[in-house]
Amino acid sequence: MVADVRPGPARSRWDRATRMGTFACAAAAAAVAVAGDLGTAPAWYLVADVAGGAAASLALLWSRRWPVATALAAVALSVPAASASVAAGIATLMTALYRRPVVALGVGAAYVAATLARFRLRPPGLAPYPVWALVAVLFGVALTGWGMLLRARRRVVLSLVEEAHRAEEEQRRRAERARHTERLAIAREMHDVLAHRLSLLALHAGALEFNARADPAEVVEAATVVRSNAHQALQELRQVISVLREAPVLAEPDLPALVDEVRRAGMTVEMDDGGVRVPDLPGATARAAYRIVQEGLTNARKHAPARPVTLRLDGGPDRGLTIEVRNPVVDAPRGEGRGEGAGLAGMRERAELAGGRVERAGAEDGEFRLAVWLPWPA
Repeated sequence: MVADVRPGPARSRWDRATRMGTFACAAAAAAVAVAGDLGTAPAWYLVADVAGGAAASLALLWSRRWPVATALAAVALSVPAASASVAAGIATLMTALYRRPVVALGVGAAYVAATLARFRLRPPGLAPYPVWALVAVLFGVALTGWGMLLRARRRVVLSLVEEAHRAEEEQRRRAERARHTERLAIAREMHDVLAHRLSLLALHAGALEFNARADPAEVVEAATVVRSNAHQALQELRQVISVLREAPVLAEPDLPALVDEVRRAGMTVEMDDGGVRVPDLPGATARAAYRIVQEGLTNARKHAPARPVTLRLDGGPDRGLTIEVRNPVVDAPRGEGRGEGAGLAGMRERAELAGGRVERAGAEDGEFRLAVWLPWPA
């Protein structure tokens, strides 16, 4: 069942102008009808005609809010007062415009019956009664059909407006999800870049702090390493910012250079690349593999300082790439949800975005093992 269209009281200028226009038309028609009866109708009929026409015309002022009641009152008044017939027709049209088809058809039938009764009580002349009866039926059908057609068009327009609002809201939600995804990507990239460099800086700065009696040459060497890592951190930060500005100038992932850099920082890293060259991997997989190895070495340096680390790569086209990082347990990460688990959470997200998965990330038999699989299409 189609619900009623309930407009309520007129609020806009157009609504108020329409309401006053219908009242003026009905009042003018009532005046014309009364003027036509002057000199031919008895006095009591003229009084009833004027009163009925005025009452029906005034009732139209509330036809938007109570169309059915207004229409039934105007239709009832149109039986004894011909001057109320135009107001009754307008009220019938308003009912068809604002109420369900069943209600509109009922009011339309009442309008036709009242018109037939008025023609029977006081024939208009100029034509036999059957002709006027046909006119009454056709006029009632036209008013009701026109109102129902306007109502259907109104509902179509309202549904299109509602659909447009829904589409706009969905677009807003998609934009918000895209912004959220971008924020996560930015946070992950910044973490991977800065965590690695800052941990190296902290390591060398700590060495300078606790080795106060070091030779000047050693101090200069350590300061050079600190300066070099700070410069490299700035460079990588600029690369990330350039990506955010849609100017992709990231350097090619160089895994051996990353391992050599970690070794120069004092870590013992045993690397078995299995014949895998990161630049041979697809772009997304290569970047994910580089960042995962970088984060794995950073975690090992953070939680197992001065302990040997084993890095192994294995795989090939159609088989995928397996990355494994092992180190003795000293202060193992305790999983996601805590501060030390942020790196592992970012690693898991990065692997999933590249179509891979983290197969293992935990301590067992005194050793922490990180195993990640990434796709490598042929």
